[in-house]
Amino acid sequence: MKPILPLLAAFGVAASVALAQSKGGPPAPPLMECGVHGDIEILCGTRSPEDLELTPDGKYLIVSQMVSTRGANGKTAPGPEAGLVLFDIAAKKFSKLSITEGRDTKWGDPACPGFIADRMIPHGISLSKRNSGAMQLYVVNHGARESIEMFELKQSGGSWSLIWRGCAVSIRDFNDAAALPDGSFIATHPTALRSQGDTSDLFAGSPSGYVSQWSPVKEEGELPGTHAGYPNGVLAGADGRHMYFNAWTAKEVHKYDLRQSKDVGVVKLDFMPDNITWTANGHMLAAGVKSARGECPSGSGTPCIQAFEVADIDPANMTAQSVFDSQGKGGLISGVSVALQVGNSIYIGAFQGDRLVKIRSK
Repeated sequence: MKPILPLLAAFGVAASVALAQSKGGPPAPPLMECGVHGDIEILCGTRSPEDLELTPDGKYLIVSQMVSTRGANGKTAPGPEAGLVLFDIAAKKFSKLSITEGRDTKWGDPACPGFIADRMIPHGISLSKRNSGAMQLYVVNHGARESIEMFELKQSGGSWSLIWRGCAVSIRDFNDAAALPDGSFIATHPTALRSQGDTSDLFAGSPSGYVSQWSPVKEEGELPGTHAGYPNGVLAGADGRHMYFNAWTAKEVHKYDLRQSKDVGVVKLDFMPDNITWTANGHMLAAGVKSARGECPSGSGTPCIQAFEVADIDPANMTAQSVFDSQGKGGLISGVSVALQVGNSIYIGAFQGDRLVKIRSK
């Protein structure tokens, strides 16, 4: 088996799951057609919508299209549909999100090399308000460099656009980030503990990476006690004291005290939690595939990559309740990575494919 680390760094979660799925089992059955299926709606027109955020007016989704390819030189390059797009919730249409350059020295690392324009391959995204009142969108990027790209979200003419303000570059592969009010961020490095020649089973759930923190006045550093099985989605608590992160291969969500620098809670799940988002009532939604290989349920002929679950997590006591289980509902989507509540609905995205899925929120 070839070392998996370069593959993960270049193509992210989608490549690692595809690798595991390719080791055997039946071919994936066709997915259901786009459109309404009872109380479920399949919304097509996107490509690999790995992460989602809601604009402040509640009218649009910001969609991270994580699409990559191999260039002629063998290096990772953005796929033709890579980038950030807007999904108009009322019109049910996707459109390219306009980005302009406007470097601001108050944002990011002064050593940031500059704007990379359309060379970006976005992954996890985080939208929040800065202390100045500006809306900041931090984007994990795998194109041209491994970085957190920093944008200001602005409204104009009833729609939204981005101004690139800066970045922070890393030598390690990011997965997700949580932007903080002072401009700093918390980020996950899913494979930072794995050496170049490590051929051990990544999906066994053993610690493979950690969570880090970066600020404008202090270089990025590992947060003690965050070693976990493929640290994935991350959220910052509104109290400024806690952060939450998913251990994807361990099927866990962790609660971490930033003041005490220690893990203070964990909940085990029956699926692999990818990204994590806030709900209107202050709970969290975690979403992900049932497994990265084999069939779910066993003997069903349905690859686990098509079987997924969404869970509601109470951050106070770290308990989880299933919100949606795809079992018995047909092939809705493949490679689920995120669930985001919008009013009485939940929008579900994936690290591959051409669709979002909309379900009713309980």
